[in-house]
Amino acid sequence: MQRQVRIPLIYKGLRLPLAYSADLIVAGSVILEIKSVEIVLPVHKAQLLTYLRLSGCRIGLLMNFNEPLLKNGIHRLAM
Repeated sequence: MQRQVRIPLIYKGLRLPLAYSADLIVAGSVILEIKSVEIVLPVHKAQLLTYLRLSGCRIGLLMNFNEPLLKNGIHRLAM
């Protein structure tokens, strides 16, 4: 498991090495994005989808810890 993994962005041949930072990457294939918000917004899911596209990982879990039941705060996204 890796924490605060930097995900580079390459745009028109220009590499920006510190563009994004994923919270956790497990086994090199699953990204965990941790939140504690009232409501999971579409922008949070779009952020995770961007991380998936740039990292090459296929599965992402958006986990919102501001829920009475944790199972209600888990959103699975796949590429």
